[in-house]
Amino acid sequence: MTMLTYTLLTDPAPLEASAAGRPPSTGTVYLLVTNTGQQAAFWSTITVQVPVGNGAGDLTSDLTTIKPKGEYGTWSGTLSSVSVQPGPQGSNAFQVTAPGGRASFAPGDHMVLTLEEVTVAPAAGLAVLKVTENTGRTRTGRLSSSVAVVSLVKTAAKEIPPPCDFRPDKVMLDDTDTLTLSWEGSDDFSYEILFPGGQRSIASNTRSWSPAAADAPKRATTYILVATSRSTPQRKHYLTTTVQVRNPVLETLTATTGIDTPWVQGTTDATKGRVTFTGTGVEISNNSGGQSTVTADKANLTGVNTEWVQGRSTDDGWI
Repeated sequence: MTMLTYTLLTDPAPLEASAAGRPPSTGTVYLLVTNTGQQAAFWSTITVQVPVGNGAGDLTSDLTTIKPKGEYGTWSGTLSSVSVQPGPQGSNAFQVTAPGGRASFAPGDHMVLTLEEVTVAPAAGLAVLKVTENTGRTRTGRLSSSVAVVSLVKTAAKEIPPPCDFRPDKVMLDDTDTLTLSWEGSDDFSYEILFPGGQRSIASNTRSWSPAAADAPKRATTYILVATSRSTPQRKHYLTTTVQVRNPVLETLTATTGIDTPWVQGTTDATKGRVTFTGTGVEISNNSGGQSTVTADKANLTGVNTEWVQGRSTDDGWI
């Protein structure tokens, strides 16, 4: 029977087992040592043996990643550090040594042995740590060795939540607007965005993307976010979002039931003539906004109402 009491805590609680194809699961293990008796216990060393391997009963597969430290606290609140060192080669243990080789552990005092950056083994299950104390009831008397066991649970790795909330910062774009697409998602996925005529891979730790000027949408455009898991088996998720363009650029336009518009205008500065539809017909304007001409091969008219008529040459006469 041990003179001291041992309690094991973890952060997070419980620890999550590592999963293939994903960043290793890590956590911190705290061994809380207390004296719940009515007499002081004199201690020399406390050794914690860690189960190492990939099985359900193992805490970690790599003992070298663990960073140990220790702290002693008195009932009055005084805190001091204690030495924690790896045990002998092959022991898979950490050993706390009392200041001066032997020290009093008074009732109400406590000590915390912290194992940081523990890379959790890949199999879920119960891991049991063995604690060996060298203690006695007097400062100079014979020490005895006693053993206790403490355990912790490793749960199976949780499924990665799929990405969500794929959205544009603007749903209607003007000519000078810059589009930014953003989403929520885990670093356990790699991301790419597909759009008409192109595809872009997204850098790690990035949750937004803006198309370059050459790829900016010229008309209503649907973007597809493809999220591919890094785990095995590989999983893919697809999210879509669509943006509209206030002044779309179209290669061709075919309307089968008509087009309703107040006016039509050319696309370049040199030819920005305009056809305006009025209540009595149409008005033809040049690129300065003034009245302009209509050029045609032939005109088939039912009537002509005009102030004057001139031949096609500027030297021709007027009627």
